[in-house]
Amino acid sequence: MKISNNQMFRNFNKWCLGILTVMLFTGSFNANAQGEGLFKAKCASCHQPHKDGTGPKLFQARTKWADAGAKEEIYKWVNNWESAAATNPYAASVAASTPNKMTSDPTLSKEQIDQIFDWVDAQPDPATMTEGTPTDGGPAGSATTTEESSNGWVWMLLGIIFVTIIMAVGGVRRQLKSVTGENLREGSTYTEEFRSWAWKYRKYVGFGGLVIFIGLCVTGILSLGTIGVVEEYQPSQPIAFPHDVHTGTNKIDCKYCHNTVTESRTASIPSVNVCMNCHKQINGRTAAQQEQIAKIYEAAGWDGKQYTGKTKEIIWNKVHVLPDHVYFNHSQHVVVGGVDCKQCHGDMTKMNGTAMVQPVSELNKIEGNIALTRPTLTMGWCIECHGEKEISTGTIDTKNDGYYNEIHKRLLNNDKALYGKYLDDGKVTVKELGGWECAKCHY
Repeated sequence: MKISNNQMFRNFNKWCLGILTVMLFTGSFNANAQGEGLFKAKCASCHQPHKDGTGPKLFQARTKWADAGAKEEIYKWVNNWESAAATNPYAASVAASTPNKMTSDPTLSKEQIDQIFDWVDAQPDPATMTEGTPTDGGPAGSATTTEESSNGWVWMLLGIIFVTIIMAVGGVRRQLKSVTGENLREGSTYTEEFRSWAWKYRKYVGFGGLVIFIGLCVTGILSLGTIGVVEEYQPSQPIAFPHDVHTGTNKIDCKYCHNTVTESRTASIPSVNVCMNCHKQINGRTAAQQEQIAKIYEAAGWDGKQYTGKTKEIIWNKVHVLPDHVYFNHSQHVVVGGVDCKQCHGDMTKMNGTAMVQPVSELNKIEGNIALTRPTLTMGWCIECHGEKEISTGTIDTKNDGYYNEIHKRLLNNDKALYGKYLDDGKVTVKELGGWECAKCHY
């Protein structure tokens, strides 16, 4: 029995259609996962799908803009709200409706913005769900959480599908060989058939195996470079804290809230008492602000007139997490090294939300920062900064605090040639004073 070319083509067509359907199906999962990831990274610090926070709720935001005749302006608003407000009346009315100014993000494409809104519009409203019904935020009625998630299950699903397809195609191939009378030893297994085929085409199999092996090695080596890279990490927080309002609009010095940064290895999270120094008198001008400040009052035990003594702890989520074997001292960098907070944390006067691990590309845009190339919070990033940052210029301690006088004296008296080499570029860097020694940062 011989199968015609038309029959073969129809079978091939079905396989292609099936594979295309699977790809489209898994692609929809991937797009949904991308929308969730973008929302958590870019929007979750200020917005929720169904509840107003620092920013308004985003559920069906596109529909509202479309009904107002500004369907395309919402993309311009996300990229640059000031430009949108200057050219569109509806955008201007949105800007005027809240005292909190939105953080512009020109890096988001129209497709990515649609992915965010598609994911938001797909989220159920906790207020309309019955008791015991799970939501994306955990217990019924709770706000949507913004914890990190993994897309690994998508790749596992794809792997299972492709293995199934390969096995099915192999079975069809054996059937065709049997029908067409091609050489196929009676009772031969898949393994025996594969060995026979591999030996017959051993040159091609060997070359292909070498290519796959090299590819796996390269992938493995590249993946090692991603370990510990947490740029753009911004966990959810129990209270929305707009840094741009506090440090930008109100000009509050970072050291007022993080008051141990000049005396301790840690910058410290401000206590509730520090917050109450201002918020005992300031309770917010909008409902969203009042909702967040009410959480501070609850933590402090303040009923609006007096302290009740019934306090509640605020559980903040740590943003900048270093491994246990790494030693870092804030006071040494801020006081002795004269490092500005923006070098590592970015320009907080423009950050509408709690802290995040800033990408090195964003840190390099800030005037006065040392331009670095390695990912933020990695060892390479610290080493590179120690090699570039000077602690003193000239042959004396230009900071006039006496800290480096002894070091200068020892270098000058014991090894003038080495001292002269250090000063060839007109400065003494952290590296030149032992900043690259392992014990400086590792226990």
